[in-house]
Amino acid sequence: MALGVRSREWWKTVLTLLLIPSLLMGSVATFVSLAPSVAVAQEEDVAGDEKEENSESFLVFFAKALGLRYCIVFLGLSFSLVALLVMCFLALRRTILMPATLIEPFEAHLEAKEFQEAYELSKNDDSYLGHVLAAGMSKLSSGYGQSVEAMQEAESDQAMKLEHKISYVALIGGLAPMFGLLGTVDGMVASFMVIARSTTAPKPNQLAEGISTALITTLVGLWLAIPAIAAFAVFKNWLQRLNADVDVESQRLMSRFANMGKK
Repeated sequence: MALGVRSREWWKTVLTLLLIPSLLMGSVATFVSLAPSVAVAQEEDVAGDEKEENSESFLVFFAKALGLRYCIVFLGLSFSLVALLVMCFLALRRTILMPATLIEPFEAHLEAKEFQEAYELSKNDDSYLGHVLAAGMSKLSSGYGQSVEAMQEAESDQAMKLEHKISYVALIGGLAPMFGLLGTVDGMVASFMVIARSTTAPKPNQLAEGISTALITTLVGLWLAIPAIAAFAVFKNWLQRLNADVDVESQRLMSRFANMGKK
């Protein structure tokens, strides 16, 4: 029954994460549908062919402004960010790091004084708590103090592995605005090159191409960086709380050996 509940929770989590990009794209689509109508309303006196040209899709305008290079870069960052968010969201859960399928049988073995079975159970469990308990049980023969130190070392090792995973979210949050800044400089250089090469005053649409690249790359970079940085802060807080929960649970399970000298 518990397995079915966890399975339903897992699918609900996945569906929620998959709906987030859809909602964002829906918002963009709404804006896209409004943008051409505004352009048409402002240029009612222009000929039909000019209306069609000015009413191009907002997403097409973005793609042209970014260019092939920046489209590839930002699409790669976008897909990487979504994949990392899903991975971290599924990994940083209490049911994964502290599974009930480990805690209950482990405690039952300890109550029955089946210490070897308890050690084997924790050793074969690949969860955060499993590694911590296995480290503690392996040092019980040296005393409870050594066991606690071994658990603390295992906690630090497991926490570092999880921190490495969520650090990639922060990496994307740092890279996205840097690529946006690179696009800003690239676009401004392109605009100034048009001015430098023109013997007469350049047309506004010639300058607008470079300026649009400069602004759109910055905008897209910020769109990626803001949710990435926010998600990293949330994941970091979750990890700190889960680290504390694992420490408390492992100490509770192993506290019955506190008065032992040697096993």
